[in-house]
Amino acid sequence: MSLFTDPKLVPSSSPEDRPTILKDNKSVIPFSSRKSLHKIKTAIVYCEGNFGAIDGKTANGLVRHSEKYEILSVIDSEKAGLDAGEVLGDAPNHIPICRDITDALKQAKSLPDYFIFGMAPSSGMLSTKERGLIIEAMGYGMNIVNGLHEFLNDDPVFTTACATYNVTITDVRKPRAKKDLRMFSGQIVKVTCPRIAVLGTDCAIGKRTTATILASALNERGIKAVMVGTGQTGLIQGARHGLALDAVPSQFCAGEMEATIVEAFEIENPDVIIIEGQGALSHPAFSTTSFILRGSCPDGVVLQHAPGRINRCDFEGMKMPAPASEINLIETFSDTKVIGLTINHENMTGPEVDIALIQYERELGIPATDALTRSPDHLVEMVLASFPQLRKKLTASVN
Repeated sequence: MSLFTDPKLVPSSSPEDRPTILKDNKSVIPFSSRKSLHKIKTAIVYCEGNFGAIDGKTANGLVRHSEKYEILSVIDSEKAGLDAGEVLGDAPNHIPICRDITDALKQAKSLPDYFIFGMAPSSGMLSTKERGLIIEAMGYGMNIVNGLHEFLNDDPVFTTACATYNVTITDVRKPRAKKDLRMFSGQIVKVTCPRIAVLGTDCAIGKRTTATILASALNERGIKAVMVGTGQTGLIQGARHGLALDAVPSQFCAGEMEATIVEAFEIENPDVIIIEGQGALSHPAFSTTSFILRGSCPDGVVLQHAPGRINRCDFEGMKMPAPASEINLIETFSDTKVIGLTINHENMTGPEVDIALIQYERELGIPATDALTRSPDHLVEMVLASFPQLRKKLTASVN
């Protein structure tokens, strides 16, 4: 029996059989309604057993920053009742963590527009239970956002559910048709503003978060920065320019990277372009960093490192590299310069972060900061020190 035909996994499609969302004991809007009360689309994020952890990076990122969706809640029964911001070590953000879909819907003011699968497991595939949960969400009338390598629009079970419940599935990672993929052409030379890639010494280490904070800080100070996303989370967050690079056939990766950056430059006319990194150049399990370096030909690199991480995530027998060795590899592989180090403070105390920043600056001879616990002014100054021509664009001071 398929998941779709199993009555235990498929909610009734009859509107009168569906529950009604209650707010202060008053009926607000039935689940059958498809009209959103918000200008920005609303969403609940599924992250069972992984919120705040490495495999929950999509949910973690959406809770911290989302231009495309208003995140109403996160589903993770292990942390139910807690505030999502506090779980991430940030200030409270009043996004509740819920036990399950029913709990999330009870706490919503209206039917969420989207159900986002917020985990990024190494397999990139759904479990049988997760397939059932997505069908359940569709049955309530929620559209689906899927960031996995498994494309649900290619699955007849899910396409049938889309038609039955009048909802859509967005497969974020699905690349354009092969006939439309682009090869590297050398057009990157047309991009005359600085291109800065935020790379790392491991996967799931905070590259996207640092890139997002850096781009925002530059824009707030009058330097027009455009961020180019290279993974599913950045695209779900609402990056205007980007691609899921790890889903593109390798022959076209550098070309798609180049073309996306050229398009961003021509459309936005920015002062600087920030490029999100993926994986790590030294990591044998990932090739995406090499394609980012080849396709973007960055003028500078900010390197993200986790001093408190002993082994690479998902690879217990693989020790983390030292920043110095990663810097040497990057600068040998590509005609670029690492302009600064940013750290992920996981497994570290405040004093340990202070000591690490001082030591790295002395050892590496470049500025170092923590994007989440230090002023973004340090990130901006890191860029201005290497690209002083941008100082004339400043309209707000850097402390």
